[in-house]
Amino acid sequence: MIKKIAKWFGGLFFLGVLAVSAFLVNAVYFKPWSIDVFFERVFLKIGSTSPEMLSQIRVLEQFGIDGHNAHLDDISQEEQLRVIEIMKSELAVLRSYDRASLGGQQAISYDVLDHLLSIKAGVERWRYHDYPLNQMSGEQNRLPEFLAEVHQINNIKEADYYLSRLGEVDRKFDQLLDSLKIREEKNILPPRFVIDSVLEEMRGFIAVPAKENILYTSLLERLSKIENLDKQEQDHILSQGELLIETQVYTAYQGLIDYFDTLQLKVVENNGVWALPDGDAYYAYQVRNFTSTDIAPAELHRTGLEEVARIEAEMTEIFASIGRTSGTISERFSALNNDPQFLYEDSDLGRERIIADYQAMIDEIDAGLDDYFDLKPKMGVEVRRVPEFKEQGSAGAYYNPPAMDGSRPGVFYANLRDVYETKKFGMRTLAYHEAVPGHHFQLAIAQELEGVPTFRKMGLFNAYSEGWALYSEKLAKEAGFQENPYDDLGRLQAEMFRAVRLVVDTGIHYKRWSREQAIEYMLEKTGMTETEVTTEIERYMVWPGQALAYKTGMLKILELRERAKEALGSKFDIRQFHNVILTNGALPLAVLEQQVDQWIAVKEG
Repeated sequence: MIKKIAKWFGGLFFLGVLAVSAFLVNAVYFKPWSIDVFFERVFLKIGSTSPEMLSQIRVLEQFGIDGHNAHLDDISQEEQLRVIEIMKSELAVLRSYDRASLGGQQAISYDVLDHLLSIKAGVERWRYHDYPLNQMSGEQNRLPEFLAEVHQINNIKEADYYLSRLGEVDRKFDQLLDSLKIREEKNILPPRFVIDSVLEEMRGFIAVPAKENILYTSLLERLSKIENLDKQEQDHILSQGELLIETQVYTAYQGLIDYFDTLQLKVVENNGVWALPDGDAYYAYQVRNFTSTDIAPAELHRTGLEEVARIEAEMTEIFASIGRTSGTISERFSALNNDPQFLYEDSDLGRERIIADYQAMIDEIDAGLDDYFDLKPKMGVEVRRVPEFKEQGSAGAYYNPPAMDGSRPGVFYANLRDVYETKKFGMRTLAYHEAVPGHHFQLAIAQELEGVPTFRKMGLFNAYSEGWALYSEKLAKEAGFQENPYDDLGRLQAEMFRAVRLVVDTGIHYKRWSREQAIEYMLEKTGMTETEVTTEIERYMVWPGQALAYKTGMLKILELRERAKEALGSKFDIRQFHNVILTNGALPLAVLEQQVDQWIAVKEG
């Protein structure tokens, strides 16, 4: 009898194994029975091609899967083509499902993924049209920041993974060098200022002794926080790290320096991407990519000019209210820029004060938004200084989202290379944009969503994400957090430079403006310092189209809010409107509009 029962259970177990195996084979290699399984398959397939991205989001660690943390991305030409083929293949599988039979979140996920894969599959033609080494977010500064800020070291195993990644820098940079040489053969070369800036940065990076490099000092700092770590073990890890930095990392950087030295002799101009082969078509692709719309560059340019004129009129009115009526807008802002009441002390203490003040502003608004939101993220946000080795070419601020497993908070990075660039009247707006209720609010809420595929928990659409952050600046004003006229001028100055972006980005890449012409226009219209403006213009030159996302997205969200207000009247609830915007993750603007229109129809009954 016992043998019969054992055989019976054994048979059931065998059938169960067969069923699971059949399910897994179907899910991995064929069209899954369930579209929800397919959505997760797409995320895993694409995510598995980037161990660095997996370390950033930390979604697999909760399942005990962490081997990817030992590796850097494979950026070989063969791997890039393989990833593009995955995009094309998965797009074909997606379109084999019956879209008309889907509803609710499945329908949204289908539309979002269709848009995303269509754009990504189309990148094959343009895969050499970017600048992998650049002053903003090139591999030469992105990789050290990733290793120092994103890669976690909480135990010896993760420290070994870190050493493994240091040992792969030379391989990755060899692949990078191969791709740079292919670009040169195709006459796709960066502007001259990029070469000069990157060379200076890379030389500075390897000029310091290994023990003073951020790759070593950050390792030491993290090891010192591991409880009960044997000193001998710590010293061994540090010794290995120092050796790898000296013999492999620095050598890899020297190879890039040598190559860029040769480029410096060949490149003299600072042109937009129009000067590249098929540059106009490439820019059109970038505009579609970053705005998630089919708006033409000429129309974006016109919209920018209109917004500049409107904001300038509002600025003039506020300046008049505080008795500052002489000079141009730029000259009046220059006077504010030099007013001691808006400046910090140029010292370590002054920089610490800036970080503390940013954090206080974020904490204040986070506690005062109940009338505008009934949903808030669980994860917190910290303010940190941009790592000093990359300050010169970096933007004034940027944000990194939390880890999905809760092990790392959201981080708002403030650039403190020159305290003169941090004006007190502009700080609130920047804090609201980068943290609360801007990027941190939106991205952290998306990561915490339930019932949606993993790919929708990521900030995949610039026009949505940056549009929300810019909208948040205006919302903070409406919520009463910028009643001081100087703070309001800071808000308008920030909105102005997003409007100016529409003008100068299309000016540089579509209308063929020179770098100097774009700098002059931005200086005239924003009143920002020349250092700030130069950094911004050079950013747009290496990241064509991205700067268009902010105003395009903000204007769409405001348009949808006004539409909902007019349609619903007294039924309109700003908190519910924000829920519609935030609880579906990042969306292409057309899909966002569909969701708002559906919500309006339901509310109207």
